[in-house]
This record gives sequence, C-alpha cells and structure tokens, in this order.
Amino acid sequence: MIKVALLGNPNTGKTTLYNLLTASHEHVGNWHGVTVEERAKLYKHNDEEIVMVDLPGIYSLSPLSYEEEVSIDYLLKNHVDLVVNICDASNLKRNLYLTLSLLEMGVPTILAVNQIDRRPICKIDFGRLEKMLGIKVLHINASNKKDGQTLNDNIIKLNQSIKKGYSQSKPSYLKEFGLGKFKGFLKGGYDSRLEEFYCVKLLEDDEKVKAIFSVQQDFGGMERVAKRRYQYIDEVLSSCCSKSERIYGKSKFDRLLLNRFLAFPIFILIIAAAFYLTFFSIGAWLSEGLNFVLERLVSTPLTKLLINSFGEGSWVVSLFRDAVFGGMGSILTFLPQVALLFFFLSLLEDSGYLSRVAFVFDDILSKVGLSGKSVYTLLMGFGCSTTAVLTARNMEDKNSKIKTGLLTPYMSCSAKFPIYSVLGGAFFGVNNIFVILGLYFLGVVIAIFMSFIFEKTILKSKEQSFILEFPPYRMMSTKRTLSLLWQNVKEFLTRVASLILAMNVIVWLLSNFTITFRYVGNGGASMLETFGRIIAPIFKPLGFGSWGLVSALIAGLVAKEVIVSSIAMFNGISDPTSESIGSSIKDAASPTFFASGSSVISYLVFCLLYFPCLATASVLGKEIGKKWLFIGLISEFIIAYITAFIVYRISLAVELYGCGIVFGFIAALLAIIISFAIVYKRLKTRRCAYARKCPKNCKKKF
Repeated sequence: MIKVALLGNPNTGKTTLYNLLTASHEHVGNWHGVTVEERAKLYKHNDEEIVMVDLPGIYSLSPLSYEEEVSIDYLLKNHVDLVVNICDASNLKRNLYLTLSLLEMGVPTILAVNQIDRRPICKIDFGRLEKMLGIKVLHINASNKKDGQTLNDNIIKLNQSIKKGYSQSKPSYLKEFGLGKFKGFLKGGYDSRLEEFYCVKLLEDDEKVKAIFSVQQDFGGMERVAKRRYQYIDEVLSSCCSKSERIYGKSKFDRLLLNRFLAFPIFILIIAAAFYLTFFSIGAWLSEGLNFVLERLVSTPLTKLLINSFGEGSWVVSLFRDAVFGGMGSILTFLPQVALLFFFLSLLEDSGYLSRVAFVFDDILSKVGLSGKSVYTLLMGFGCSTTAVLTARNMEDKNSKIKTGLLTPYMSCSAKFPIYSVLGGAFFGVNNIFVILGLYFLGVVIAIFMSFIFEKTILKSKEQSFILEFPPYRMMSTKRTLSLLWQNVKEFLTRVASLILAMNVIVWLLSNFTITFRYVGNGGASMLETFGRIIAPIFKPLGFGSWGLVSALIAGLVAKEVIVSSIAMFNGISDPTSESIGSSIKDAASPTFFASGSSVISYLVFCLLYFPCLATASVLGKEIGKKWLFIGLISEFIIAYITAFIVYRISLAVELYGCGIVFGFIAALLAIIISFAIVYKRLKTRRCAYARKCPKNCKKKF
C-alpha cells in the first residue's frame, strides 16, 4: 500500500485532481479553505493499492492558519511514502515556494504542474525544470483521465525507487544557512530525516517547532530564508519559462465588476437574476411539470388503491395520503428549484466571481469584526447552513470563527425557499420576487448588525491575515456541471426519503391522535393541537396566533422544508400544490390561516431568523462549543421575534393608512433622531467659553 499526500496552494486544482484519481465527488471551488481537513481514499492502479490523502490548500509550511496547521501536522505526525505537489502553471513563482519547503523537508516529491487555463501566461520547459529541482515534474490537466493515469504510473515508479534506496537531493542553498549550529537545540526523539527541516524552521523562528524543542531564543532568520527561496525560484524560472505580458487573474471585466460604485449594484442584479430564474421562470416551469407527473403517476393511483383496500375513512389511507404522498409531494415539487439554486451558486464560485465578491465585501465586513474569509461561509449559507458552518474552520482567530458560525443561520438556506414560494406566492403573486429578495437581503443586514453587536461586546476579533487571489474567469465544464447537479439532487432525495418522511409521519401522528391515543376522526383534539394552543398566544403580537402555524414552526426545527408539508397536512390537502396550499391558508376555517399579507410577511421573517435546523445546530455545537450554541439560539429567537414584530406593525400600518403616510412618518422620525444625535454630539464636545484660560484646556461635559 502506497500512502500519498496531495498538497498544493489553494486554487491550483488540488481537489479536482483528488476527485479524478479516487473517483470521488468532493467539493471543488476557487477559494481558500474549501478543504478544511484531510480526506483519504483507497484506490487501485495496476494492482497496486494507493491511499491518496487530500490535505488543505496551504502557501507554506509555516502555520499561520487552521488549514496550514492541519496539513503540517499531518506531514510531521503521519508517515507518507511520497507527496504529490500540485502547482498552477500560470502562477509558478508563488506555488514553488511550497515546493522548496517540501524539498527542504526531504520527503520524496512529484511536482504536478496543472495547466488550468488554455492560454498559459508563460511557456515552461518541463525537462529543464525537472533537472533544476531534482524531482520528477509532470505537465498535467487535473481533469484529464489520461494525465491521471500517467501520474499514478509515476507514483508507483517512485515508490519502487524509494524501496531500492532512492535519496532525494535537497536545495543547494541550505548550505548557506549554517544549519549545523542549530542541531544542538534538537533534543529528544525526533525523525532524523527531518533534522535539516527543523533547523531551517528554528532559523525562521517557527513558533510550532520552537515549542516542540522548548527553544526560547529568537534567531530572526525568517526574512533571510524567504528572500533566498525567492531568489532560487527566480533563478529556476528565468531558465525554464518564457516571459509574457499577461498577468495571472487580470481581466477587463474587473474594471466593471470591481468598480467602487458599480460592484455592489451589479452583485445585487446578478443575485436577483439567479433568484428570478430559480423561483419564477425556469424553476417554476420545471416544478409544475414535476408536480403534474407525481400527481398523475404516483399520488392519485396509489391513493385510489388504498381507498379500495381500507376504505375512505381509514387512518391508513389518511397516513399515506396526507403524510407520505401529500407531505413528500409538496416538497419534491421543489427539487428543480433546489438544483437550480445550487447550480447558480456553484457557477458564481467556479467562474472566479466569488473571489471578487469577497474583495468587495472585505472592507465592509472589517468594520464589524469580520474579514473576507467570512464571505465564503455566509454565501454558502444560501445553499446549506450545515455545510457552510464547516468552512469557518479555516479562520485563525477564534472569535471570528465563532461569530461567523453564529451568523450563518441568518442566511436564507435553500430549505427555506419552499416556504417563501408557497406562502408568499399565495398573497403577493408575481410581486413575491421582491418579497423573496427582501428576505435574503434582510438576513444579510441582520447578520452584519449582529456581528457589530458581538464585536463591540463579547466577541472582539483580532487582526487576521487574509490572502486573496483573483483566478481568471472560467466557464464550468459540462461534466462538472452534470456531476454537481446529480450530487445535489441525490442529497435532496436522500433527505426527503429519510428525515423529511420520518418527520412528516411524526407530525401526522401528533396531529391525528389525541393525548389518550384516540384517532381524532372519532372526535377530540390532537396532541399537536393541544400543545399548539398553549404556546400560540406568544405569537399573536406577530400576527399569527393559530395552533397550526405555531406547530409547523416546531416541526420545522428538524428540517425547514417540513413547514410547508405540515401546513398541507393540517389543512387536510390530499393533493398538495402551491395553488392548493395557497388557497387553504386564505380560508378562515383552516387551522393554518393568515388574515392578511402583513401576517404572511411576519411569518416569513420569523421563519428566516428563528432557530436553525437540528443538523446545523449539531454542527455548530461541535465547531464553536455548546455555550456559544446556546447563546446563538437564544439571540436568534429574540432577534426573530423583535424583527417579525416590527415588520408586522409596519406592514399592517401600510395596509391601513397607505405606503406614503407610513414611510413619511418613518422618515420624519429618523430625521428627528438624527438631528438630536447631531446636536447631542456637538453639545458633548463643545469647548467651554473659558477654554483658553483653563490650564488643562478641558472640554465641558453636558
């Protein structure tokens, strides 16, 4: 068995190569921190077993962030037979810095130069590069199967050479550092093969290595070592590469997309276009078609079969018709929209635009204690909050990591848009697109506001390093697009067939049997209705005080999609569609009934901001700790309640008095508040009349 570590800078195609070699489907992205922990998989090539370990993307072997610590710890503590170091052909100067560190470590290395772009910025003499570095160099395309087979052949060949006593040469410049004087500091048991590597790290004042050997002295050689490495890289590249006027990552589009005045409006337009295509155009047509197929081929025939077997009033018929066919059908119809949403998010990421968005938002977020690294986590929260929380691991500042984790549930995940689509569509029709955009925007605003509160109180962030590169704009490959869609569809179907189905059955049982376990068809109030009526008054100030709506919120704690299916079950809809559910929530006789559009908006705001699903809460507890999870849950409920209350009162006032009067009143109120704030500021800092005579030049406090 050959154990191989796959290592490289972020955005070099490392995970793409891992997926190719191991036939995996790990997440790929043009982003620092996509891989946050090691991943390993066993596969065979020419009857040889190879364990490929995908390590987080790093820039050097000096740990400055979480992912760099993961990679370095793995290399030092786990014996690997060899390393495949992947570099980007268009960015060799920066990528080779890590390569030299690996050569200093002495670990057998294969350099895989990945040509991501069809038009590389320079031509490379790979034979010359191989001779100068003293290691095997391969020119590959990380998504090409033939290149993957060639790399596997070379892995096996190098492993055979290692068994025969292969010794890899180290960079010649190491002799210039006089490393012999550092060997006296290396005490205790350590791998003798890493002796020179540890000496270099002591010269660099690497805190991790100094802690291993209990060294307190500072040697101040970091700048010297780094300068010499880059000199050596320049020597190599000057003899191996032809120069080009093109600059890696530079594009004419950036003049528009990164314009200080246009960047944010363009981002809003791009997101709005993606949401329109998902919710109202292509996504809506596909959902209607899928609903027609499910109704004609599955729901109606099976329901008739059950009625013929058990009778119309049987609880068995009710269970399958309402909980299984009805509940799952109301969620499955949104499958095309889920796939489209993930497709557009991945398109933004793979195109290279997401890195530009991080650059645009970094200045804004830095004012509230976050960095551009948080942008990726928060944007991924639009897809799935559970997986998004994991991406916060790569933050070196603990408080920033906790804050980002706490803010992620405020992003409107894909599980919530069936709620927006069904409930909002029933009351607002075509204008529901503005409601949906407003909800997504509200989630972002609340997250920024809460970050500001945390920054000023209990979670003040430290200064963080934020390395950001702009990859060239790229188009998604057809193969990757199809693979991505299939993975999301499979994950959604698995979720529906397991968690959501189980929850629908539980909700059906609680809503169809009394506390004495008697079927409600024979009279009496169900367990869910009894409990819902107890806590429903809490939500009356928000405009929705019916037991059905409150019970749906409780069911939504397991999975937000269950809210829609629960409403369908409570209203007794056997053939759930967006239209049938929308009609039922307007009927005053229904258990889940909205009196007005303002009640619906309030309910949607509460669904947006209240507790995350159990899966997200579980991951948050592991990543940031149970104490912060508890603080987050309490603050989310309070924020959701207050925000929903304010939104309900404002929208209700608009319904009663008109938009002009209400917003005119709000504008006047804000003007008065701002005026008082300005006056107070001036009075507070005004100098007293006798300031010149005052020896301390004091300021009079009012």
